[in-house]
Amino acid sequence: MTVNPIQVQKFLSGIGYPAKKDDIVRHAEQQGADGKVLSTLRALSRNDFNSPNDVSEAIGDYNRRSR
Repeated sequence: MTVNPIQVQKFLSGIGYPAKKDDIVRHAEQQGADGKVLSTLRALSRNDFNSPNDVSEAIGDYNRRSR
């Protein structure tokens, strides 16, 4: 089951970029993200994100690899 990048963005609202993967995971957790979202964020191959678009692209890559 894949995670929709648009759904993830609601949990990342208010985070400052650039951000590290650990910062993104922590912020999403504080915003109430469920385990599926958090595990997807932890599994992303990138460690640095300069924008919400970077996160969405990384989630798309992860979803394609996970099929």
